Amino acid sequence: MQTSPDRHEYPAHWEADVVLRDGGTARIRPITVDDADRLVSFYEQVSDESKYYRFFAPYPRLSAKDVHRFTHHDFVDRVGLAATVGGEFIATVRYDRIGADGTPASAPADEAEVAFLVQDAHQGRGVASALLEHIGAVARERGIRRFAAEVLPANNKMIKVFTDAGYTQKRSFEDGVVRLEFDLEPTDRSLAVQYAREHRAEARSVQRLLAPGSVAVVGAGRTPGGVGRSVLGNIRDAGYSGRLYAVNKALPEGQKELDGVPAHRSVRDIDGPVDLAVVAVPAEHVPEVVTECGEHGVQGLVVVSAGYAESGPEGRERQRALVRHARTYGMRIIGPNAFGIINTSPRVRLNASLAPEVPRPGRIGLFAQSGAIGIALLSRLHRRGGGVTGVTGVSTFVSSGNRADVSGNDVLQYWYEDPDTDVVLMYLESIGNPRKFTRLARRTAAAKPLVVVQGARHAAAPQGHAVRATRLPHATVSALLRQAGVIRVDTITELVDAGLLLDRQPLPAGPRVAILGNSESLGLLTYDACLAEGLRPHPPQDLTTAASAGDFHAALSRALADDRCDAVVVTAIPAVGEGSVGDAALAQALRSASAAAPAKPVLVVHVELGGLAEALSAAASTAPQAAAGTPSQTAPGPAPVEERLPTTEAPEGARLIPAYPAAERAVRALGQAVTYAQWRRDASDPGKVPEYEDIDEKGAAALIDGLLTRGQGLTLGTDETCDLLGHYGVQVHRALPAPTPDAAAEAARTLGYPVALKATAPHLRHRADLGGVRLDLAGEDQLRQAYAELTEQFGAPEELRPVVQRMAPRGVDVVVRAVIDPAAGAVLSFGLAGAASQLLGDTAHRLIPVTDREATSLVRSIRTAPLLFGWRGSAPADTRALEELLLRVSRLVDDHPEVVAVTLEPVVVASHGLSVLGASVRLAPPPARDDLGPRTLPAY
Repeated sequence: MQTSPDRHEYPAHWEADVVLRDGGTARIRPITVDDADRLVSFYEQVSDESKYYRFFAPYPRLSAKDVHRFTHHDFVDRVGLAATVGGEFIATVRYDRIGADGTPASAPADEAEVAFLVQDAHQGRGVASALLEHIGAVARERGIRRFAAEVLPANNKMIKVFTDAGYTQKRSFEDGVVRLEFDLEPTDRSLAVQYAREHRAEARSVQRLLAPGSVAVVGAGRTPGGVGRSVLGNIRDAGYSGRLYAVNKALPEGQKELDGVPAHRSVRDIDGPVDLAVVAVPAEHVPEVVTECGEHGVQGLVVVSAGYAESGPEGRERQRALVRHARTYGMRIIGPNAFGIINTSPRVRLNASLAPEVPRPGRIGLFAQSGAIGIALLSRLHRRGGGVTGVTGVSTFVSSGNRADVSGNDVLQYWYEDPDTDVVLMYLESIGNPRKFTRLARRTAAAKPLVVVQGARHAAAPQGHAVRATRLPHATVSALLRQAGVIRVDTITELVDAGLLLDRQPLPAGPRVAILGNSESLGLLTYDACLAEGLRPHPPQDLTTAASAGDFHAALSRALADDRCDAVVVTAIPAVGEGSVGDAALAQALRSASAAAPAKPVLVVHVELGGLAEALSAAASTAPQAAAGTPSQTAPGPAPVEERLPTTEAPEGARLIPAYPAAERAVRALGQAVTYAQWRRDASDPGKVPEYEDIDEKGAAALIDGLLTRGQGLTLGTDETCDLLGHYGVQVHRALPAPTPDAAAEAARTLGYPVALKATAPHLRHRADLGGVRLDLAGEDQLRQAYAELTEQFGAPEELRPVVQRMAPRGVDVVVRAVIDPAAGAVLSFGLAGAASQLLGDTAHRLIPVTDREATSLVRSIRTAPLLFGWRGSAPADTRALEELLLRVSRLVDDHPEVVAVTLEPVVVASHGLSVLGASVRLAPPPARDDLGPRTLPAY
C-alpha cells in the first residue's frame, strides 16, 4: 500500500465484489505499489491485439517506467482499479485528470481520460462494464464530472462498453482515433442499463447453482447416516441428470465408489469440471474445501455446515471469512447453515437438500431462509397444505440458511424470467436490502404473483443474518412491500393458501363474489368472511343438501355467466343418503362448469370431504407418484383427511380447483388475489411525478449548501424552515414567540385577529386535548385572559414557550412526514393528526418519489379517510390541495437528499385550501445511495 506522504490514504471503501455477466464473481480494488508483479504477470497474458488496442502501437511488454506509472496513484488525480479472481488481475482501468488543454491537471479540473485493458480469456464476461461503473463512481467522489476516452475504430468491443453505458455522451473522429466524451452524472438510461446488467448477472449466478451440470458432495460419510451421506443419497435417488461425485478425504485409498456414486478423496482428484459443490464438513475444515473447489474451477457452493454466525461472534467472523474466501475464486454461496436446494425440472432433477423426497414438479418457486420453515413448507406442499388441496407443485426451492451471500434478492432475479415459475412464495426472517427488494419485488409482481410471509416481525433478525439497521417499524415496511405489489401474509398457512389460488386460478377482475352451495350456514359464514375482507358478496345461493352434481354444475355456470360476478366460492358439506352426490361426480361437475368461464376464479370450501378434495386436485399432488405395486414411502398409518393423496386423475388440461377446509381461509386468499389484481391494473399506469413551475430547485440547493456549512446535521430554525419549504411552494403560517403577555398582544396586532395561543413545550406541543392551545381569540382581552390561564395551569412562560399564530380556516387536522431511512430509502407518510395516527397507528406510507396516482391513493388508504370526504354530513376537505402538498414534499426530499426529515404538523385541510401550521426540517450530508452507485455484492 502507498505510504508516501504525498499520497492519499488507501481508499478501502472502493473495494467491492461484483457479479459478472456469466454469473461468476470478481473483486474490484484500487491498484497499489504492491501490485507490480501482478500487473506484469497480467500483461504477459494479454494478446498482442489487445495490447495494440490499448496503446495504439505494438507494445509487447511493460517497461519499468510503465509499471511504476500504473501502480503509483494518488487516489485523487490518478486512480487505477483492478478486477481480480483468485488474487490475480483479470482487467484494469485507470483515469488521469486532465485540464482543458488535455494535459495532466488537478482539481478544480473536472475531466479525466479513462482507459481499460481486459485479459482476453475474460473478455465477454462484462468485466469492463463493471469497472466503468466503479471508476465512474470513484471519479464523481473525487470531483470529476466527465470522462474522455480515445479508442481505435476497430476496437468495437470497447466502443460498445462506452456507448452502451447509458451516459450522455458525444463522439468525434480525428487523426484516425474515435474520441468519446460522456458525463458521469447518472441518468435514467444509465440506471436502467445498470439494473438490467445486475439482473442478468445475478439471475445467471443463481441459475448456475440451481441447474449445474455436475455436483460433488464434499463430506459424504463412509457409513450411512450423517448430513453429507443423506444429501448424496437424496441427489442420487431424485435421478439427477448430471454427473455426481462423492468426496471424503478419509476414504480408503482404493475405494472408488460410495453408494454407487464415483468417490474421491479430494475435489482436485475429480477428472472433469464440477459446477456445484455441496459442503457438509465441520466448519473448521470448510476453508480447505473452499480452496480445493476454487482451484478446481467450481462455480458455486451450497454450505450446509453449521457453526457460523448463528453460533455467536466467533462464528460470525468465520462466516465473513468464508464469503471472502469463496469470492476470491469467483464462487457464490448458498448458506452456510442451509437446508439445501431443489430443482424439479426434468432437465435437472436435483435434490441437493436434506428433504428425503422431491416434491412433485410444478410452477411455484419457494424460498425460505429458515431450514425448519423450509421443511414445514415442503411438507405442506407435499401433503397438499394441511387442509389445502391441490397445490400443483414446486419448480425450484432454495433454503438460504444464514444467507451470507445468495439472498432472496438474487433468487427473485432468477425467478423473474424463469419460464418454469409462475408464482413465488417466500418466507423471510430479514430483508438485508429493503430498497433493492422493493425495486425487484415491484418488477416481479408486475409479471407474476409474489407472496411473502415475514418471520421475526417483533424481534431482532436471527443471529446469523447480517441486516442493515432500519428506523422504520415493521408495519411501515409491510406497507411499502404492499405498495410494491407484494402479497403480504402473516402465516405459512396463508402463504400456501394464497399460492394455491394464484397458481391454479385466474386473477379476479373485481371484488364481486357469488356464493353457492348445499349448506345455508356455510354460505352465511362465507358471506360474512367476504365482508370482513372488504369484498362485495352476493347473497348466498342455497342449493339444499339434496343438490345433485347437475345442480352444482347449473348453479356454477349461471354464476360464472353473470357479468355482476368476478369470482365464485362454492361451499360443500357431506351429503348423506341414497342418491347423494358423489365426490368424483361433484368434482367433475365443478371443473366442467368452470372450464366454460376460464377468466373467473372458482374456489371450494369443503368440510371433511377428503374425497372431493382429492378429486378436485386430481393429478396435482406434490407427492411423487409411486409406481403400481410400490409401497408408499411416507410414514405408516392413515394421513389426515385433508392430506390424503389423490386417487383419481383429472382429464388432461382440465382446470384444477383449489379447495379449503374453512371459509375464512378461502376468502382471505381470494381477498389477497383481488387486491393484487387491482395493483396489477394500477401498475400499468403508475402516474407521473408532476412538475410545478413555482418550485425553485436551485435556490433550495444553495440554501441547503449554505446551512450545512454550519454542521454535519442540524434541525432548522423556524425562519430557515419556512424559507426552504417556500422554495417548493409550501407556505407555513407564521408563529410569533410570546414570552410575555405584552409580547403576545404585539404579535397578535402584527398578525391580525382572530389568533391562536399555543404552548410549544415538547410535552404540550400539538396536544390541544391537554389544554395547551387556545383558539379563536378575537381581541386583546381574550388573548391576555387565555395567556393568564395557560401560565396558571401549566407554569411559567419559559417552560411553556408560548407562540401566537393567526387562526386558519377550520378543517381536518392531518400530519405529513418524510424521512430517509438508511435501509428502505426515502419514505413519505400521511395520517390524521392526533389519536388516529399516534394511538391507532392509522398512517399510510409511500416510497419517494411519489406520483400523482400514488398521492391520491395515499390520502384514501388510511382507515379514517372518510373524515376527509364528508363523513356524517360534514363538509368535504380539499383533498386536491392535500395531494399537491404531498407531491411537493416528495419532490423536496427527492431533489435534495440532504433533507433527511420533514414534518408538517398540524396541516389543517379546509373545504378550500389548507394551512400548514407547524413544520420542522432536518438536514444532514446525503446518505449513501447504493442503488445509484455501482453494482456490488454485500460487503464482508
